[in-house]
Amino acid sequence: MNMNERVLVYGATGHTGRFVVDELLRRGLEPVLAGRDAERLAAGPERFAGLERRVATVADPADLRRTLFGISAVVNCAGPFLDTALPLAGAAVEAGAHYLDVTAEQPVVQALYRDLDTPARAANVAVVPAMAFYGGLADLLVTTVLEGGSYADEVEVAIGLDRWWPTAGTRVTGARNTATRMVIRDGVLAPLESPAPSGAWTFDEPLGEQAVVQLPFSEVITIDRHLEVKALRSHLNTGSLDELRDADTPAPEAVDPQGRSAQRFFVDVVARNGDDLRGASVSGRDIYAVSAPIVVEGVARLLDGRHHGSGACAPGQAFDATDVLKALQQGGVIEMRTEVRRPAADCIPG
Repeated sequence: MNMNERVLVYGATGHTGRFVVDELLRRGLEPVLAGRDAERLAAGPERFAGLERRVATVADPADLRRTLFGISAVVNCAGPFLDTALPLAGAAVEAGAHYLDVTAEQPVVQALYRDLDTPARAANVAVVPAMAFYGGLADLLVTTVLEGGSYADEVEVAIGLDRWWPTAGTRVTGARNTATRMVIRDGVLAPLESPAPSGAWTFDEPLGEQAVVQLPFSEVITIDRHLEVKALRSHLNTGSLDELRDADTPAPEAVDPQGRSAQRFFVDVVARNGDDLRGASVSGRDIYAVSAPIVVEGVARLLDGRHHGSGACAPGQAFDATDVLKALQQGGVIEMRTEVRRPAADCIPG
């Protein structure tokens, strides 16, 4: 195995981490399992039995540097990312390894962009946070819809889930992340209004018309990183948010051989420049499982040179967004079509 095919997965035995390890193996890359708990690493799935394991805590920089020896890319799946991202990404850059993660947390992406862009450029590596369902998918879609342009008067992102079975990690991260959520207003990052504006959005069937509320995730920060957008609003259907907030909602349950749940997701983006409206819609299965092919597509492109230089980058800045989405569609990961979708009624403030 060539050294440049070795990819360290931090949080490898967690719910999303297992999907990432499986996807790396499917792509012919060599995952190295890593995490904070030696017992959890040792007790991983039987199919991981022959894989190397490395234990390290983010509180020990020297330990992290040792853990990254011989590694060319790091995928961080260990939340809360407010605790793990900056130490692990900093160690990766020092070790000359690319860094990617699956965070939905806006402050994490902001910190990585702020602190690691210059060091990553000096080390000739890329730092690409939020290369996942939340953050990355919308960023790639908006970049594609703009067709090589970098400006939009207005962008709407709408996410609809038929169910949200949250993992334990999602619940811990939600409790840890208390920062004010940001939108783009008048061309700059600005706090989300309180209470958050609500309205309705018509998704593809079988989801159809849904009540939605503005709930921005990491896509706001990634899009602001490389596109000039005057206004950006992100919406989530309220039914899935209610399930997330309900302590009695169960964790995801595997219903197929790949370990995916039955959850369906829908993501719509609409970009407006003057009277010109452009849009795209994608759908697929399981927001946690789909993050694996998204982030591993990024890993593969970083390792084989199909990326746009070094530094701390948004997904649509680091990669050819249209080509990434095409690869995901051809791999059966998402279904995508280009069309303009709008709110179900004129009830979302502009």
